[in-house]
Amino acid sequence: MRKLILSLALGLGIVAGVNAQEKGAWYIGTGDIANKAWTEWSVSPTVGYGVMDNLMIGTSISQTDSTADVALDLHARYFWRGYFAYVATTGLNTDNISYGVGKMFTIHKGVFVDPKVVYDATAKTTNLQLGVGLKF
Repeated sequence: MRKLILSLALGLGIVAGVNAQEKGAWYIGTGDIANKAWTEWSVSPTVGYGVMDNLMIGTSISQTDSTADVALDLHARYFWRGYFAYVATTGLNTDNISYGVGKMFTIHKGVFVDPKVVYDATAKTTNLQLGVGLKF
């Protein structure tokens, strides 16, 4: 079962996406890949949908380590002039909210990179995060 979940997560992570500036667009990507040693990388598949122009709502699956439960996280991005405002919950818990701002850069035909600065209200920390993905 664990191998199935990891394989699914890897597959979704490879088919990543952003630029939710269009209603009806699907986005699949990775979570944060910054600030990790190469031996600690994990794939956090993210799926989003452009519910209206300039607004994407999405979800991601995360697991901190092999002994932790898998958590389903929610996030939203509102786009404005090429930048976005970001809000997310961890484990569907409204006590664990993160806020941020970022910009999506299209590398090639729907492939994107999305650096963002995120403030974790629970841990009271600010982090630089980097995601990659695909828009289709």
